[in-house]
Amino acid sequence: MATPTTSTKLLLSDFASTVQNVPSNYIRPFNDRPNLTQVQVSDASSIPLIDLDGLHGPRHSEIIQQIALACQNDGFFQVKNHGITEEMINNMLNIARKFFKLPESERLKSYSDDPSKTTRLSTSFNVKTEKVANWRDFLRLHCYPLQDYVHEWPTNPPSFREDVAEYCISIRGLVLRLLEAMSESLGLQRDYIDKALSKHGQHMALNYYPPCPQPELTYGLPGHTDPNLITILLHDDVPGLQVLRNGKWVAVNPIPNTFIINIGDQMQVLSNDRYKSVLHRAVVNCDKERISIPTFYCPSPDALIGPAKDLIDHDHPAVYRDFTYAEYYDKFWKRGLETECCLDMFKISTTASSL
Repeated sequence: MATPTTSTKLLLSDFASTVQNVPSNYIRPFNDRPNLTQVQVSDASSIPLIDLDGLHGPRHSEIIQQIALACQNDGFFQVKNHGITEEMINNMLNIARKFFKLPESERLKSYSDDPSKTTRLSTSFNVKTEKVANWRDFLRLHCYPLQDYVHEWPTNPPSFREDVAEYCISIRGLVLRLLEAMSESLGLQRDYIDKALSKHGQHMALNYYPPCPQPELTYGLPGHTDPNLITILLHDDVPGLQVLRNGKWVAVNPIPNTFIINIGDQMQVLSNDRYKSVLHRAVVNCDKERISIPTFYCPSPDALIGPAKDLIDHDHPAVYRDFTYAEYYDKFWKRGLETECCLDMFKISTTASSL
């Protein structure tokens, strides 16, 4: 039987274990490789860890201040005592593992290379536009309003729809608590961000990064910022996430039963650049597979996004023009993952200079 190749297999996971060298279409140009020996290892102070216990109690002001500082200075923070059980976290990671271990024929029922599909299994990032592939397979799901999408989701593993729906509802509850806190931390009304999102949107991805024979040549995902509002990341105990801090890539070591929160482009716009959407990437390793499950919380496509009026004054003019989230998301997908932030295309100074 012939050895599977990238030309005969749609998904990376169906041939990754059969190759001894990274196929040429996954190899990054020499000046765009992870340079893993230069990555800093995070310590306890690298990525802020915020204890949410008491957010609606005696520690309210303290936690609001911690969130403000993390959003201003880091663009990333971790949370514990977030209200989502260890059992639910472990169950979600197990469901993802089981899905990616299903027979190829079963998984491919969800396959599509069309980014507009609201439920789809695919590989890399956008196979239609990219020149170099990424060492990743993913199942992407839209999940709010839940009743609009759950019927599209896989039915295997048998409990997939029920378990993932329960997780999505719990994550949305966490998101809404965080958005109130972030609004307050900016000096806005607690419901300001909630209202700015119009009808709201929620997507998630189940990411599978197989072991890679030459991790120094490729990425799971190259450096990028997230186009949405905030991302709630659940990942297993295998390191892979790296965040750019002060010009250096820092490896984020997983902490059990915590979530990583990262600021997306829309939050940077709403905050008029007070809060930062920070470059991050996923690297792979030669020994272990890795599972990560980001939930992307975002405005609905019709939402008009722009800097909050209360954050604009003579000393802080509006940095961005108003735009719909549909316009932003369309540009993000068409351009692909690049180091330059998509936000630059919406800055007022850039727009004016191009007229």
